[in-house]
Amino acid sequence: MTQQSVGLAVAPAGVPEPACLRLDLPAPNVADAVALAAMLADPTRSAVLAMLRDGPHCVCEISAALHERQNNLSMHLARLREAGLIRRALLDADARRVYYERDEAACAAALARLSDLLERSE
Repeated sequence: MTQQSVGLAVAPAGVPEPACLRLDLPAPNVADAVALAAMLADPTRSAVLAMLRDGPHCVCEISAALHERQNNLSMHLARLREAGLIRRALLDADARRVYYERDEAACAAALARLSDLLERSE
């Protein structure tokens, strides 16, 4: 029985054999990037982050723009707040409403985590 008959690749004459396979590679830790990607996979949460890119907005503004009920939006805001991507913003001009803003340092760190996953290593 030849190597070709059992499905093994054989290098043509004059072509060097491939380098030894590395079967002891460690599995990469992608848990943080996967959790972040799952967080951003929700269209409402991604839209909230996009809206807050231009500055703070109150919950009623976000709710109206996204056509979401405020109680549903509050759940999404809580998830983004727990992830550290947004925070409450205190605006002296309007103490009656709750405003949110992006945490730009946390968003930059999140972008770096996703870039580490997606960029080619050199």
